[in-house]
Amino acid sequence: MLRMRSLLPPLLFTLAYAGISLGVTNSYYQLILTLVPVWAVFGLSWNLLSGYTGLISFGHAAFFGIGAYATALGQIYFDISPWLLIPVAAILGGIAGLLIGFPTFRLQGHYFALAMLAYPLAILYVFEWLGFQEVTLPIKREAPIAYMQFADPHLYTLLGLALMLATIVLTQVIERSRFGMALLAIKQNEAAAEAAGINTLAWKLRAITLSGAIAAAIGGFYAQVLLVVTPGSVFGMLVSAQALTVAMFGGVGTVWGPVIGSVILIPLAEILHAEAGARIPGIQGVIFGLAIVCVILLAPEGLFWKLRDLLRKRNAPKATASDIAETVAPNVTTLRPASPRPATGEVVLEVRNLSRSFGGLKAVQDVSFKLHKNEILGIIGPNGAGKTTLFNLLNGFLKPSQGEVLIGGRDMSGQRPHVICEAGIGRTFQVMRPFLRMSILDNVVVGAYVRARTDDQARQFAADAVARVGLSAVADRVAGELSTKELRLMELARAIAGQPRILLLDETLAGLGHGEADEVVAVIQQLARDGITIAIIEHTMQAMVRLVDRFLVLDHGAVITEGLPEVVTRDSRVVEAYLGKKWAGHAAN
Repeated sequence: MLRMRSLLPPLLFTLAYAGISLGVTNSYYQLILTLVPVWAVFGLSWNLLSGYTGLISFGHAAFFGIGAYATALGQIYFDISPWLLIPVAAILGGIAGLLIGFPTFRLQGHYFALAMLAYPLAILYVFEWLGFQEVTLPIKREAPIAYMQFADPHLYTLLGLALMLATIVLTQVIERSRFGMALLAIKQNEAAAEAAGINTLAWKLRAITLSGAIAAAIGGFYAQVLLVVTPGSVFGMLVSAQALTVAMFGGVGTVWGPVIGSVILIPLAEILHAEAGARIPGIQGVIFGLAIVCVILLAPEGLFWKLRDLLRKRNAPKATASDIAETVAPNVTTLRPASPRPATGEVVLEVRNLSRSFGGLKAVQDVSFKLHKNEILGIIGPNGAGKTTLFNLLNGFLKPSQGEVLIGGRDMSGQRPHVICEAGIGRTFQVMRPFLRMSILDNVVVGAYVRARTDDQARQFAADAVARVGLSAVADRVAGELSTKELRLMELARAIAGQPRILLLDETLAGLGHGEADEVVAVIQQLARDGITIAIIEHTMQAMVRLVDRFLVLDHGAVITEGLPEVVTRDSRVVEAYLGKKWAGHAAN
């Protein structure tokens, strides 16, 4: 639940803003004070999708305009109160978000942004074609309160502030929940989020549905404030640009960013428009354009993150080497050669005739093997042998051209990564994929959600996983500040937090010094003793021969041999294809 300490800042801000607005008597300035929370809410709605997932939307005016027109036309044609129409508008905006998101989320990057831009432009032309170039809301003198037509303009500001406070609180609740953690993980590394068990498409659809609902609701309120709705004023490109600009200027991916952006930019743009709009047409667009340029050059993630990072660097104590040593040292034991295990144990993963081609290149060719319970299988081979491609086939990042991947006897080939994670396969990556803005603990919490039923249980699973890799003392450090060894251990913790039966480790020792590699290997050995079955790709053969129970050797995508370390490392085909003459001489000695 959201703590009172988190509610206090937005509540105090809202009360202070309300106090200032009540002292304003000029009607134009009062209108500006009303527009600030309107655009803050619209910016928060944009931020809920784009700020937290990283998928930039140039088309949020589609939802805003739907809300405005639904509220206006509902009063004109059905004489319905806006108190009822605004919730209806929110429902319509949510439905529009779902309908838009499902096909559009198939796109990535600038393709997604450009596709989103098309929606409000198309709707704008539809409304113009239908003859709704200018819709004026009817004046209700008999029951003005029932139709949200206040004689005192201060009431519009107070109502706008109430909507802003509600949206801030909702965003804070989301930010601290599984919903928000999933979105942040998607933003920072979608592949890692999928591998950790997050159904990225489902969470993005939830985000755009809620985002569209909020945008439509505040669009409906905006229509009540101005009493006139035109296609250009609610569907125009500048409308979407304002939502994007206030959020980016203040700070994306944070609840305060859109509020900060609105408080600074909206009064500036409106006052300059009033003073210089006749001499410089489009001055508002100029202000928003300059704001974006300044943000890109000086604070790419917005004012909030820039200031927070400066304060963090100034105030955060530096972790000493002894801090890390105290946490990792308990897990470091003398490395021992792996004891051979019988090949007659329970088969937890079976690969049958697995192949994958990229055009004419056969990256994986007819690979078959079995992984037994509690076994550590080392997968080795020269660069380009198909090792990482094999892992990507095993956990769903690639679909096989042919063959089967059986997990517990069930064919899971071609399933999406989050489904395979739910089936019991955890994964680390050759190129580390941390969620850089999150703490170590929050990174690991994301991996725990696949098994946890509640947020509290996820945090408990995560804390246990962090302790198993020896990072408990530094669990609150932000991932972007970690060393390579700490990042490797953190990725291990994130993978085991979901309590997998099988762990796929892709070059976990890459980038580590000899002593650091020994520490990480000791942690992996302890995980194996705790009952996790492991398949590992690694080039550090000195550590591998002491770590694994069995080797599988690939060359040009095909298996050339498999067996015990002492047998495989003396195989002439392996020496020729991978280990080289120096290893042969070392093994002979």
